[in-house]
Amino acid sequence: NLELYNNLKDAVINVDFIQENAPERLDLKQNLYQEITSYCPEKTLIASSSSGLKVSDFQKDATHPERIFLGHPFNPPHLLPLVEIVGGKLTDPQILKKASEFYQSLGKHPIVLNKEVKGHVANRLQAALWREAFSLVKEGVCSAEDVDIAITSGPGLRWALFGPYINMELANQKGFKEAIHHLGPPMTEWWNDMQNFQHSEETTELLEEQTKELLTHYKDVDLSQKRDKGLVDILKLRQQLELD
Repeated sequence: NLELYNNLKDAVINVDFIQENAPERLDLKQNLYQEITSYCPEKTLIASSSSGLKVSDFQKDATHPERIFLGHPFNPPHLLPLVEIVGGKLTDPQILKKASEFYQSLGKHPIVLNKEVKGHVANRLQAALWREAFSLVKEGVCSAEDVDIAITSGPGLRWALFGPYINMELANQKGFKEAIHHLGPPMTEWWNDMQNFQHSEETTELLEEQTKELLTHYKDVDLSQKRDKGLVDILKLRQQLELD
């Protein structure tokens, strides 16, 4: 059912749903949405896959901007079910409801954000972890390999089953509130001790060098293939455990 087109007009003129995947450049998206909305039907739903830009910044000059929203999939999108949905200032709330129903019909797990924020939800959570992962190596606390082991042999295994809120609930026999009362003070100390990591060429070279060293353990291994197979197995396990 895949059809390819050489020009934008022919691609969008008779469609019900558009999933835009243009590069992360605001000027490009602003021009693209003006062009898309000048060709497609008025009732066409238009989703942006942007991982960080706000819909409000590129929908304002489009025709019928109320049907434009964010529908951010997570990589690899053909396997991971998450889709983050959020409207811009001009988006019709009913459009978000229709979009959520559409993604669910495809087997996706959409979440609808209450308001726009840079990076949305999942990427902000990832960024928080990456900042500390990079900082720990930069400060000489541990190696990149140690960081990866700490995640894949520790909390990463739990995260494949439950998110941070359920895991906090399970951290204490008396539930979430008691867990927060118990862990809150030391966590606050840890947060205050964390570095405000800033990128530099010197640090990037250090992190790359350690990553290359880590990769020597995986010679002649197709890591993308291993990841994809593992993700499929994890998704099947979640279904078996009735977690989805």
